[in-house]
Amino acid sequence: MSIYLKKMTRKHFLYLQLVLLSVLLFSRTAFAQEWNTVNWVNDGDTIVLSDGRHVRYIGINAPEIAHDNHKSEAFGYAAKKFNQSLLRSKKVRLEFDKEKYDRYGRLLAYIFLLDGTFINKKMIKKGYAYVLHRRPNVKYDGVLLKAQRDAMSAEQGMWRNRNDKTGEEYLGTERSKRFHLRTCPYGKKIKKRNRIFFTRKWDAFWSGFAPCKRCMKGGS
Repeated sequence: MSIYLKKMTRKHFLYLQLVLLSVLLFSRTAFAQEWNTVNWVNDGDTIVLSDGRHVRYIGINAPEIAHDNHKSEAFGYAAKKFNQSLLRSKKVRLEFDKEKYDRYGRLLAYIFLLDGTFINKKMIKKGYAYVLHRRPNVKYDGVLLKAQRDAMSAEQGMWRNRNDKTGEEYLGTERSKRFHLRTCPYGKKIKKRNRIFFTRKWDAFWSGFAPCKRCMKGGS
């Protein structure tokens, strides 16, 4: 084979590699998001799409509404109503993270309106949800925590007239970003060197920790 042909073959090989790389990157971007229409709003952090799929918002947790013999939590229906006002029958962009489904088979997504409004952030900013860190879906954790601190400072929604003077002490761990009552069996499992102590729930929330669902009502 001549030197000229060798050079041409090498160029074609490099060109083919670039084309394949471009296709791969485009495919990843295309599958990382999709457009759909909201058919139903279940509560403050869950919706149903026009094709019947259920979507759980990534990175946030809203108070529960009454279901399965469980009473509604404070701000549960207010959170649902606010979510409805933002989304009902609207076209939305779903952006995905590393893990696409939860253990219940629901899609996990960040939700955006056509005008760019970030719904997950909006729910937190207005005090209708709090930050729920859960690996590996942590793309917008910093954005959501800032929104929560803004809501807390402005006493929005659930942060209004909040009184934490209960005499309790809480412990958490940086890895899971959950905090527990000191009497909680799950909290007791945290290794001493990894324990972080809080004297108020407020301080735990401010640091981006979410309450344990086993030992605190409204936890996650």
